[in-house]
Amino acid sequence: MKNGAGKLTLDLAGAPDTDTEELRSLAEQLRRALLELDVEDVQFARGGAAAPEGAKPGEAIAAGVLVVTAAPFLVRQVLQLVDTWLRHRPLRSVKVELDGDTIELGHASAEDQRRLIDAFVSARARQAGTPSSGE
Repeated sequence: MKNGAGKLTLDLAGAPDTDTEELRSLAEQLRRALLELDVEDVQFARGGAAAPEGAKPGEAIAAGVLVVTAAPFLVRQVLQLVDTWLRHRPLRSVKVELDGDTIELGHASAEDQRRLIDAFVSARARQAGTPSSGE
């Protein structure tokens, strides 16, 4: 990682009737949207736990899980994009993890989601001792 970039893990939670193929398709749509931001990289997460016998560790792709590599000042933009994107998709939520901190974006009101994102970014900024504006 360059310039202090961090890795955000985005775990898409489908509706009860969402199958693996649909979840992969939705994750690919989100991946393409995220790449339009100035992030360093967006990859599908590797899932080693459920790999078939004989497969090399890390070969299996985890359906619906993306890893975003981005500079700290882009965290707010990533979260806002995920929140907006999620509103028009058949998903329950997107759980975001960054350095052990998590936030779950769902179908709350726009104002509640904004407050949740602001609190998450502000808490991370306080931990790092940096301004939280992110704009």
